[in-house]
Amino acid sequence: QVQVVESGGGLVQPGGSLRLSCTASGSIFSIDAMGWYRQAPGKQRELVAIITTGGSTDYADSVKGRFTITGDNGKNTVYLQMNSLKPEDTAVYYCNFNSGSYDYWGQGTQVAVSS
Repeated sequence: QVQVVESGGGLVQPGGSLRLSCTASGSIFSIDAMGWYRQAPGKQRELVAIITTGGSTDYADSVKGRFTITGDNGKNTVYLQMNSLKPEDTAVYYCNFNSGSYDYWGQGTQVAVSS
């Protein structure tokens, strides 16, 4: 059984910052990559950022230069530092751990950017 728990969402004003955290526990082996996705109302889930266990990262064009993904392989934990937040960043954010053909998802955390 694998548990994935996220934290750190909330309401922030435009231009503000938030840091999301996500930890996987239980019988999970050989994580290949950790990532963050988001889904806004009426839209499909999209990739925000991803980091491999080797440290390579990739970002959606819309968040480049504003968001930073980091990971702690030993703790099965991934972080997303979000700066200069915009109203269009409002969404439910989900973390993902990829282990071969298996994907483990968090329950989602709401991020709302509004004045």
